[in-house]
Amino acid sequence: MEIKVNEIKRIVQDTKSLPTLPGIVLKISKLAEDDKSSVNEIAKLISSDHILSAKVLKLVNSPFYGFSGRVSTISNALILLGVNVIRSLALSSSIFEIMEKSVVGLWEHSFGSAVAANTIAKKLQLPDAEEISTAALLHDIGKAIIKIKLEDDYNQLISIVKEKDISMIEAEQELLGVGHPEIGEWIAKIWFLPEKLIEPIACHHNVKKSIIHKTKTAAVHLADILVKASGFGFSGDDIVPRIQTAAWDNLGLNEKLLEEIVQETGDRLIDAKNFSLEVQTGGEK
Repeated sequence: MEIKVNEIKRIVQDTKSLPTLPGIVLKISKLAEDDKSSVNEIAKLISSDHILSAKVLKLVNSPFYGFSGRVSTISNALILLGVNVIRSLALSSSIFEIMEKSVVGLWEHSFGSAVAANTIAKKLQLPDAEEISTAALLHDIGKAIIKIKLEDDYNQLISIVKEKDISMIEAEQELLGVGHPEIGEWIAKIWFLPEKLIEPIACHHNVKKSIIHKTKTAAVHLADILVKASGFGFSGDDIVPRIQTAAWDNLGLNEKLLEEIVQETGDRLIDAKNFSLEVQTGGEK
């Protein structure tokens, strides 16, 4: 099994074969890492690619950030959300372009999780609500990478999930010897994402493993569960796990708070569904 894991790691880390990372996204990452870079430089670079800038603005104005059509320029987006969030949106807009076409259910689940995470963050008055939303948007990036780079394995995983009635992560461990959170962590590090995004991706199925960004991880964990319970999108299986004690305690949840979060999330997912349909149809009515 270790040989299989190493083989998967080598395949996943061969970023040259990833059609989802155009050169401009890599340039954005490099600029974002350079302390000498200005917001204007980064905005100018993103704006130079009209397709990418349109996608980023569409996500910024989508239901999970709550700006609802009020952000009209990349410069404004950078000021409101920060460089790390916009960089992550540029990456996610690239990777999810394939998901929209080939794994629509996973795209919807990821997007719904971002909406739920934003709702949780604002309801609980957590800092960095936008970053929590972005982490939730990217939390299942490992599954997307499996689909893109290991399609035969992905199809086999779906079959195992159905035949054995187990979760996707259990099937991954059985077939691949590694789960999508770890694969997501590998790719996030290759893309030089900040640790505040990497840790929720890596630990959303095991909040106790989170060390520095436990609150962000707990929020993403809860968002993932709420969206699965709502039936919004499809993440690979229909099993709704229990909320882990580490997440419950870290977020300071109680039954009343959870009920309010569930209600507000449900309301916002209606808007999210409309947005998701618009994305899939390219804005056509």
